Amino acid sequence: MTLQTVLASLEEIKDWQEETYKHLHANPELSMQEHETCAFIEKTLESYGYETQAIGGGIVGVLKNGNGPTVLFRADIDALPVKEETGLPYASTVEVVDADGQTVPVMHACGHDLHITAGLGAAWALAQHQEGWSGTYIALFQPGEEIAAGAKAMLADGLVDKVPQPDVALAQHVLTSPVAGKVGTKVGAFLSSAASVKVVIHGKGAHGSMPNLSIDPIVIGSAIVSKLQTIVAREVDPFQFAVVTVGSFQAGLKANIIPSEATLLLNIRAYDENVKQDLLAAIERIVLGECQAGGCVEKPDIEVFDSYPLTDNDAQVTEKVRTAFETYLGKDRVITYQPMTASEDFSYLAQAFGVPYLYWGFGGFTEGQAVYPNHSPYFAPAIQPSLTTGTQAAIIALWAYLGN
Repeated sequence: MTLQTVLASLEEIKDWQEETYKHLHANPELSMQEHETCAFIEKTLESYGYETQAIGGGIVGVLKNGNGPTVLFRADIDALPVKEETGLPYASTVEVVDADGQTVPVMHACGHDLHITAGLGAAWALAQHQEGWSGTYIALFQPGEEIAAGAKAMLADGLVDKVPQPDVALAQHVLTSPVAGKVGTKVGAFLSSAASVKVVIHGKGAHGSMPNLSIDPIVIGSAIVSKLQTIVAREVDPFQFAVVTVGSFQAGLKANIIPSEATLLLNIRAYDENVKQDLLAAIERIVLGECQAGGCVEKPDIEVFDSYPLTDNDAQVTEKVRTAFETYLGKDRVITYQPMTASEDFSYLAQAFGVPYLYWGFGGFTEGQAVYPNHSPYFAPAIQPSLTTGTQAAIIALWAYLGN
């Protein structure tokens, strides 16, 4: 049994994969609410002969096939609160009530429907062609990637103790580059670490005509926003990468009322965990300092949320898988990425198991197709060759470790 034969056999499930993708795209579910998606994945894996478990809101299927390495491959499964504007015949029209009680539209605006379908295709291939490989395959379908909660939830629910110890962990993502049909890898820091911060400034409200009786949180918040710009400019080594963004500043409802509170929402990015911690410490110092300088009686609330780790690809794993990609896809279909400022929680899983990992990308848009970024309401990857390429890439990477 050659890998070429295995890859060629994907033609048998091409129609099924395309219909599955359309079904998943039309029926997205928000982070940590992926109940129907998980039920579908579990049923499909069991039909292939996998032992399945529901863990932390996700589904894990294990296929044991004799002695050999144990490899974990992860696909994320959640969608986003985005109203789809693609005009596709299989576009999502789903609306749900979110955790805050708000009715929101839902869309697979990041390609996780492709990830699920490619992951199921790889699971099918390994189940169908067991004579060509040996070892243990862990097919992990993770919830809640979009809010950095899914990997942690699975770990909190005992993932490490409930599945075999892997030797290596793998994952992939459909991206706007390279062109559909190609894949890309990157040794070392590939995706930045990230975190969001909520700051609530507690001032003292007053009539706009009596500012002397207030502690104005808008003035204090404005000073904080200005001072935050100095972190990257004056505190971060010029040879390091860092971003501090203020994405939201909300306060007040009326022109002649000084409000009692102001809320800032921040986001940070870095390629070094130490830099990330330095950014968070600097934010806290500046917020506390400006609130004190502004005369706040009550300390501000500072909450860090949606924290993502650095995605730092292991050099040996990257080289091994890249060589396999070049061998079976052709060197002209494999590129080297530059670091990206997007973020992922996949590496939490690999870190928990203490194993090396690789996270790679594959293209989702064909030549001449309008390209829209992930999370856009117009995000609509070409089904083919994107789906087949993602499935092939997963199988090739797995075969690099499990193939006989």
